[in-house]
Amino acid sequence: MSEILETTDRYRWFCPITTRWMDNDVYGHVNNVTYYSYFDSAANLFLIREGGLDIVTSPVIGVVVESRCTYREAVAYPDAIRAGVRVDKLGNRSVTYGIGIFRENGEQACAHGYFVHVFVDRGTRHAVPIPEKIRSALQTIVV
Repeated sequence: MSEILETTDRYRWFCPITTRWMDNDVYGHVNNVTYYSYFDSAANLFLIREGGLDIVTSPVIGVVVESRCTYREAVAYPDAIRAGVRVDKLGNRSVTYGIGIFRENGEQACAHGYFVHVFVDRGTRHAVPIPEKIRSALQTIVV
């Protein structure tokens, strides 16, 4: 089975990521777990900037319930990289993002995967419908 090549044209929204010295591991490249931090940062930045999420006071928040990453090419501090974000599946209470990590001017993903948010009431942590403003923003990046 052949895998679809993850290129920038498959993503709808991008943000720069600043690699840090501490991201590198003893092998001289960004450690695998750090990519999940990049995924989390990119998805939440989209929700904040485009969906109006206030991470401190919003009554509804997104919590991660599933994630996966496939690594294709190592990056290392001080590489300039960016995250591409799209919506692969938009449900009533959850969203599955496709996220790719690209070199600043690169077209092929160095790493890619998915990230699932379930939207919950901040206090009770019970699943609730995605707020309309966030849903509208997410719809703009559905593929």
